[in-house]
Amino acid sequence: MTDAPKKRLKPQPKDMIFALDIGTRSIIGITGVVEGEKLRVTAIVKEEHAQRSMIDGQIEDIEQVAKVARSVKSRLEDKLGYRLKKVCVAAAGRALKTQRASFSMEFPQTQRLDAEIISRLEAGAIGEAEAAFHGGQEEDNTRQFYLVGYTAVQYYLDNYPISSLLDHQGRHIKVDIIATFLPSEVVESLYSAMAKTDLEVASLTLEPIAAINAVIPKKLRLLNLALVDIGAGTSDIAICKDGGIVGYTMVTVAGDEITEALMKKYLLDFNVAELVKTQLGTQEAVRVNDILGFEQTITREDMLDCIKDSAETLCRSISEHIKAVNGGPTSAVFLAGGGSKLVNLRDGIAECMGMDVNRVAIAGNNFETYAFSDEYNLNDPEYATPLGIAVSAGLNLISESFQVTLNGGNARLFRTNAMTVLDVLLMNGFSYHDLLPRTGEKLVLEVNGRQTVFYGAPGEPAVLRLNGQEAKISDPVHTGDAIEFTPAKHGKPARRRLKDLLGGRTDANATVNGKTVSPDTLLKNGDIVTTSLDISVPEPPAQRPETKSAPGPAADSSEDHAAMPAGAVTNEPAAGDADLLSDMASFILNGHPVALPLKADGSPYYLMDMLEYSGLDLENPTGEIVLRVNGEDGAFLQELKSGDHVDIFFAPRS
Repeated sequence: MTDAPKKRLKPQPKDMIFALDIGTRSIIGITGVVEGEKLRVTAIVKEEHAQRSMIDGQIEDIEQVAKVARSVKSRLEDKLGYRLKKVCVAAAGRALKTQRASFSMEFPQTQRLDAEIISRLEAGAIGEAEAAFHGGQEEDNTRQFYLVGYTAVQYYLDNYPISSLLDHQGRHIKVDIIATFLPSEVVESLYSAMAKTDLEVASLTLEPIAAINAVIPKKLRLLNLALVDIGAGTSDIAICKDGGIVGYTMVTVAGDEITEALMKKYLLDFNVAELVKTQLGTQEAVRVNDILGFEQTITREDMLDCIKDSAETLCRSISEHIKAVNGGPTSAVFLAGGGSKLVNLRDGIAECMGMDVNRVAIAGNNFETYAFSDEYNLNDPEYATPLGIAVSAGLNLISESFQVTLNGGNARLFRTNAMTVLDVLLMNGFSYHDLLPRTGEKLVLEVNGRQTVFYGAPGEPAVLRLNGQEAKISDPVHTGDAIEFTPAKHGKPARRRLKDLLGGRTDANATVNGKTVSPDTLLKNGDIVTTSLDISVPEPPAQRPETKSAPGPAADSSEDHAAMPAGAVTNEPAAGDADLLSDMASFILNGHPVALPLKADGSPYYLMDMLEYSGLDLENPTGEIVLRVNGEDGAFLQELKSGDHVDIFFAPRS
């Protein structure tokens, strides 16, 4: 007997949304189509993991997760008659980390605030957040973290809070942000599992963002509310107020702790303990067999006594994290996820938060704001994350549903509001160092008693195009846009062999550091070359040597300012050297003159370029970094003009 032929499946319609919620205990798949301003859910499939391939929401066994995901996908395809290809997913919050930061700018006179200025302001705040975040990761410095997005919590115009700076006028502006970071392995493991399932990731968000989009509609976010999505391994928390999401956090205490308490007390298999936990939410008693084969009857009263300590720990941990992020209790709390069904959980949270129990609600009542179904009852708190992923993508509630390509492939997008080119680059593994080139390391020699500097080759500037046209990092990105980005390249260091100084003459009498060496000897920084030849070395602008006269008066130096690195030009040129600086850009950095070769492409120097010459150890900051140009607060991407006075130093943290 031969197997029945497989049913031919139609391609996934363009308007069909397919979302997968990859949880610690199970994977839930949801499909739907947008009708009007809501998502009509057409199919839901849930399947438990056969093995513990997920730990606290994080993929541990990619192959096992992919196996369950393939089964969910296949069951949905059988229901729908379509071959599912594009999927919307969410990254777990277990390793999600946030960093608050502020940045301000001040102008010499009243300035109209356009998108470029606001972009520079936010870029400065992101830089502060990244520096603070990575500076605090010494214990975990082997992990690579992605900046996956940021939220502008508050803007200030001339010291007054304001919701938007665009098109206003003022002299002093400031922004407070919350930046969100995820370890690279969280993102990469998710993409790997989907690839093994033969699925293409169409959008990627964060689980707490997805859940809050399903549970708390935007019209309610003027209120100070907390969403707690209690899964098996973690409890993800998102907080909103004043119309936006203002914070995320995560508790590594969730439903599994309750299950494990039951396992230990009654000697139950994990799956049996899970059954006891869920059934005693609606029944007074259940009968089960323990691992020894003996039958037990467990009452609800018995279970509550057993899990009392674990439940109190869960409620206390959730409440403490909410208060820490929010600065105190919120006005109300929504509980979502499978763990929210635990008996007496609402009462425990209310007690720990110091609020009336009616201020703690089980999620589900607001799901109908964005979704409906003719076949399924959607008012189940366990659907918060999968439904949130689906409606977020389908209704453009987050920019993850954008279809943006970066260098020919789908860009990974996490943002919750409008995006710029800079946002997309940062979310996809690029950093500020990829935006601006660096000149190669210089070679400093002493030749016949004179110090001579050979500059390294200039770096190649980054190439940035949006839909085929030259772009700025502040340019907005819309769905369907295509970004092409080639990172800046650092210039090659200056290299000279002895014969290069001797003009190719092999018969010349010359020594290096007092020794006779081969003309092919590669010279090193600090080498002393002596020769009877009168050396004149013509160079192209980027390679021209600078012969320094005797040092001039020492510049005033403050202990707050960083010392200049060795080999930097720190004196005014003598009259005979003026021609050597005609192709240079001159600045005063931390009180010292600095001359740098003009960039080959004619682009200006930016404040960020000065970081490498400041002498600061950015990997080990000793305070908050201060950037000033001509006495005014500066931004990383601020253009510099020759003659500008630049100050870069660490100020003690308040």
